[in-house]
Amino acid sequence: MAGDDGSTNNNKIIDPSSPYYIHASDYPRQMQVNDPLNDMNYSDWCQEMTDFLFAKNKMGFVDGSIPKPEQMKDTYMPWLRCDAMIKGWLTTAMEKDIRGSVKYANTSLEIWSDLRERFGKESAPRAYALKQSLTITRQEGSSVSIYYTKLRSLWVEIQTVLPPPRCTCGDCSCDVGKKMKEFIEKERLYEFLMGLDNEFMAIRTHLLSMKPSPTLQEAFRVVSEDEQQRSITSSRRLPTESVAFQTDSRNKQDSGLNQKYKGGSKETKPNIDKEVCTHCGKTGHNREACFERIG
Repeated sequence: MAGDDGSTNNNKIIDPSSPYYIHASDYPRQMQVNDPLNDMNYSDWCQEMTDFLFAKNKMGFVDGSIPKPEQMKDTYMPWLRCDAMIKGWLTTAMEKDIRGSVKYANTSLEIWSDLRERFGKESAPRAYALKQSLTITRQEGSSVSIYYTKLRSLWVEIQTVLPPPRCTCGDCSCDVGKKMKEFIEKERLYEFLMGLDNEFMAIRTHLLSMKPSPTLQEAFRVVSEDEQQRSITSSRRLPTESVAFQTDSRNKQDSGLNQKYKGGSKETKPNIDKEVCTHCGKTGHNREACFERIG
């Protein structure tokens, strides 16, 4: 069992809670993110990979908090095995060109630092493209939930590429930090309301007139409830309209038939003349059906 510091040797089983533990199902060529790293998706890729490494208890290898031990230490070989595994995870989750630029890195920390240096800094073209996408994003007939999810994705990526200024207190508990949070919240509220379809014009006016202004979450909840109410009302009205349409169509058909036979001409009037039997001279049947002839 590993010691309190996570150290171990080759004759002992590594504690599953230790950062040096490798599960039997783990192997280097595992794709651990939805999309491989390219020139445009570093923020999403970094977030997904960070979550994965944190869940695997391996984040300390790429942030430097678990440095490479000396060769004589018991943790030397377990550290090398874990670092090689992480290097495989990182390089597998990259496009070929980027993979080729980091394949000679000695440790996973070097790869992580190099990627952050190249892609993690503020990118003016990327920030401009995200801001432009945010400006033209509209509901356009989609559900409120789908529209809101698109906006949230853009807001998170913009905050990563173009982080807002932070106060010096660290946790934004001062007045400056609170005002900055309120400003970002109101800005996002207005962006959400601006992109709604015209059918939500009344509810949008109501939200903008509220004092104090609602939070973004409150506005989303109110608009979603209004959308659900519209959906319920519409589903109740459709059967009634369908029955009314069918009744109206049937009345028009009956009216057309009456108009067709109203004149009583030979062309439109049904034939109601009785047949005359040529054998017995009686009406109501023909020669082929005459009882006097066939008995």
